[in-house]
Amino acid sequence: MEMEIETIKKRYEYFAQILDERMLRLWAGTESCIIGRGGVAAVTKATGLSRNTIVRGIKEMKDKDKTSSESVRKTGGGRKRIIEKNPELKRDLDTLMEPVTRGDPESPLLWTCKSLRKLSCELNRKGHNISYRVVGDLLHEMGYSLQANKKNLEGSGHPDRNAQFEHIHQRVVAFQKMRQPVISVDTKKKELVGRFKNNGQEWMPKGKPEEVMVHDFQIKELGKAIPYGVYDIGQNKGWVSIGMDNDTSEFAVETIRRWWKSMGSSTYKNAKKLLITADGGGSNGSRVRLWKIELQKLANETNMEISVSHFPPGTSKWNKIEHRLFSFITQNWRGKPLVTHEVIVNLIASTTTRRGLKVACELDDNKYSKGQKISDKQLSEVRIERDAFHGEWNYTVCPINICN
Repeated sequence: MEMEIETIKKRYEYFAQILDERMLRLWAGTESCIIGRGGVAAVTKATGLSRNTIVRGIKEMKDKDKTSSESVRKTGGGRKRIIEKNPELKRDLDTLMEPVTRGDPESPLLWTCKSLRKLSCELNRKGHNISYRVVGDLLHEMGYSLQANKKNLEGSGHPDRNAQFEHIHQRVVAFQKMRQPVISVDTKKKELVGRFKNNGQEWMPKGKPEEVMVHDFQIKELGKAIPYGVYDIGQNKGWVSIGMDNDTSEFAVETIRRWWKSMGSSTYKNAKKLLITADGGGSNGSRVRLWKIELQKLANETNMEISVSHFPPGTSKWNKIEHRLFSFITQNWRGKPLVTHEVIVNLIASTTTRRGLKVACELDDNKYSKGQKISDKQLSEVRIERDAFHGEWNYTVCPINICN
């Protein structure tokens, strides 16, 4: 619609120079009829002509008895626009739209929603007699439009952010050339289990939406669901464990262990190495000692070298599991209440894409204690080899029988 409005605006700028008042009115009415529903509003927005003028043009266009001999006002005739009669109005409106930098910091508009009616009231308080509809027309003329917040700011970036991205890419390519597994891991948003509202819409009989609880309070008997995922980058396959207790490093590594036993070991029968790409925080954080302790246990069990590359701070959205697995899980269960853990498992396991994504999922009912303290002595027993480039982000945990 925005592109259509821009096109109408360009046509109006041309026709306004060659058509008289009546012909311009008929043209505007024709444009609105072509658009259909919402056409009058669109043409009003594009041209600045009043709604009454366009409606009159539509009526005249449809009235076959009208003749072209109808009187036409002289150029400049008709009621003057309020902005022409009151040039201070535009300046005051522009000031209200930016109260922090150019207006009165005590203005109530600084702390409230800038609706058309509130802007109109504020302008009337300043001595301008103007309706909220005219305020809307003026704002469009001044280049304003309704805008939502846009997530685009990532905070202060690490100076080696791009270099780390390149380092991760090189490691992934190197492992894939050797036909060694590369996985992306992360914890999905925790979910309350029960008949709670789940964002999104689902096809239902008209007038019969599925009823859910009014308040989102955790039901003790049902608890919560903690999905921890493993995404195999090369195979486009996912594994998700649904935890019921706490999101800890033990739970994270246990999920990787289950993925390896159920999917990874059969796919990569000759694997000697495993590369994990992960966020820099959470249960698999680069500074979490328990994460490294648990990786050591897994390396010993599988007899594989486990390499880890963490994404720089504030860049978790670039982790492939986010947009290749979790986003599709969210789409698949949109509008469906997550009433039980079994329902969650089935919804995740049924997630597919046109590109062949397959997902396995199971419940993990183990108990995982929070706040475990890892001593320096315990950490020193981890056979860890740190890369020359940011060893805190890039390292390898070796099985004890290989490192010794």
